[in-house]
Amino acid sequence: MNTFAGKVALVTGASSGLGEATARKFAQEGAKVVIAARRTEQGAQVAQQIIALGGEAHFVRADVSCAADVERMVNEAMERFGRLDCAVNNAGIAGPRFTPAAEVTEAEWDEVMGVNLKGVWLCMKHEIRTMLANGGGAIVNVASIYGCKPSDIGHAPYSTSKFGVVGLTQSAAADYGQMGIRINAVAPGFTASEMVNPDRPGAAERYKALVARHSGMNRLGKAEETANAILWLCSGSASYVSGTVLTIDGGSAKRLY
Repeated sequence: MNTFAGKVALVTGASSGLGEATARKFAQEGAKVVIAARRTEQGAQVAQQIIALGGEAHFVRADVSCAADVERMVNEAMERFGRLDCAVNNAGIAGPRFTPAAEVTEAEWDEVMGVNLKGVWLCMKHEIRTMLANGGGAIVNVASIYGCKPSDIGHAPYSTSKFGVVGLTQSAAADYGQMGIRINAVAPGFTASEMVNPDRPGAAERYKALVARHSGMNRLGKAEETANAILWLCSGSASYVSGTVLTIDGGSAKRLY
């Protein structure tokens, strides 16, 4: 299929995990893809692999917490491909875990907010301006189940930033819905990635407990499963969907048996 033939998609945090899976899926569906990430070698490799498979891709090194980087990222996408139709603001960091809120340092707090929340706002700031000039577009911000309910693993900065992403998404959707720009969010549950890696020493039992608590399907998600939902939100099939938060977590685990 070529659902996105003739379209240009920008994906941040696309050097691995969910971002990489989303970039590859866009390319498979015919889009020209701008891959943005802080890690040059990994990001460039993803772009090269897409090109080797017959797709069109371009890598831009960008730290989304830096306004100049974000502006350059969007400008470079326009210079390379001439338009921007879809943007997926996925770049994020975990920050401190298993740390009570009052024990988080100011530097840790600021770093998480800078990437996870300010970074999404900065990206939208420049993406929206470009899309308005093009006549519209679709944006998907990557939140988390911990943006819909409190974190239970001592993860206050991360959870707060993701609650912020949800509020920012819904507010921006109201601002720009009448101008041809749809803005939605996905809220993935625990999904296999560099951040969620049950193969790390001592991690298997921890993630077993977490998925039992948070996934009705009692398993980790796959990056491709969230990527599929993101592409649907960006597609014409979701033309009347805006300001929504699509939870992708295997369903509720709350049951009495």
